[in-house]
Amino acid sequence: MEFNKYTIPFFERIKNKEIRIIYSSVNEQELESAPEPVKNLVRNLPADSIEFVELSEDAIELASQYLNENVVGKTSFDDCLHIALATIYKADCLVRWNFKHIVNVIRIRGYNSVNIKLGYTSIDIRSPRELINYED
Repeated sequence: MEFNKYTIPFFERIKNKEIRIIYSSVNEQELESAPEPVKNLVRNLPADSIEFVELSEDAIELASQYLNENVVGKTSFDDCLHIALATIYKADCLVRWNFKHIVNVIRIRGYNSVNIKLGYTSIDIRSPRELINYED
């Protein structure tokens, strides 16, 4: 199962304090409908490895701009909020499994085009698979 193969080691890196995550009410809402094993992965993270950020008007406006620029369709607003929050809070990287709307080179170019146009920095977007530590 690809999800477990790459997600479990990614979460281990978080537990080992190699990676710090930014978490918001958007993540919390998304987690409500997640399978129990996924919920447990998040619940078992050390509190000091998580930075909770607030959903702001700036994030809502930026997410709306992604939609206005047709980076993704109108039904992908929550995906856009993830990207907007990561951009505004200057995350080093946004990590997701969503290849259709987020981890997709065409979409990434679109998000970053909007970011740069509006004076934000570009955002690096990857899947957990790309953040595996292969060093011994």
